[in-house]
Amino acid sequence: MPIGIRPTNDFAFKKTFGTVENKSVLISLLNAILNLPVPISDVTLENPFTVQDFKEDKLSILDIRATDSQGAIFDIEMQMANVPGMPQRLVYYGCKIYTEQLQSGEDYRELNPAFSICIINGLLWSDSQQVHHAFRLTDQRSGRTLTNTLEIHTIELGQHQLTESQLATAGPLDCWLYWMKYADQYDAKDLESLFPKSEMLKATQTIEKISEITEDKLMYDSREKAIRDETWRLNATFADGEAKGIEKGIEKGIQKGIQKGIKQGNKNGKIELVQTLQQILLLDPTSSAILSQQSIAQLDQLAQQLRLQIQVRNS
Repeated sequence: MPIGIRPTNDFAFKKTFGTVENKSVLISLLNAILNLPVPISDVTLENPFTVQDFKEDKLSILDIRATDSQGAIFDIEMQMANVPGMPQRLVYYGCKIYTEQLQSGEDYRELNPAFSICIINGLLWSDSQQVHHAFRLTDQRSGRTLTNTLEIHTIELGQHQLTESQLATAGPLDCWLYWMKYADQYDAKDLESLFPKSEMLKATQTIEKISEITEDKLMYDSREKAIRDETWRLNATFADGEAKGIEKGIEKGIQKGIQKGIKQGNKNGKIELVQTLQQILLLDPTSSAILSQQSIAQLDQLAQQLRLQIQVRNS
């Protein structure tokens, strides 16, 4: 029987990677993502998992923060629902993690590297198939990077297309991402056979236990309901936006009262539909001036592509 516990559920995610007993699991994931010149060997959890965290807020984003022996800070979160302004949010919180190290009057040389990692259960950028983005402070002309300062990493599970048959030759990050996406669909024994390394075995055992412990399962189900409610809200926004875009386009066409006006009204409706879909995907809407240069057929094709991205994100 499949385990039925999705690691992308933030309760399951934090219990898997954010407990003291699973510290080795977190270290394995961090090393897979960051691929540092010197691998992380030990960390101290600054905010270990507690059930109470999840009882207080159904949709808060609960990160995992840890430091290593050199003082470097690692902050990792699972985004179960996209929010408007995601890139700006990532920069804001990354900078906050970095700057909060110092008190007034302290030496800037005391600042330690900070790594902010956001795993998104869906898509962030539709114009790229890249799964993992690593942002660093780099001069575009010389290529010089301000090392040992701030790094922001994004991982889009919606872009990850690895299949089971490719696992045998896959790297550590690909294995972890496949496990996050599909662990719930496997029987525990089959999953342990696919991922026999000790850290991944421990991760599998953790989500298996969630299904067996009454309080944990109730909390997991509560978070699942919150995810479904948020998905419903986004879909409702999409449907409402689509209807308004079409309605406004038709109204404009009627007002002009001629065939050209009707055609233009239909096109305006499709332009607004595309812009609404882009907003649902947390993308900056393309300007009406640019979209108006596209044919109605091209706008229909673009709207269909955006709909598919929303379906992938919410699946």
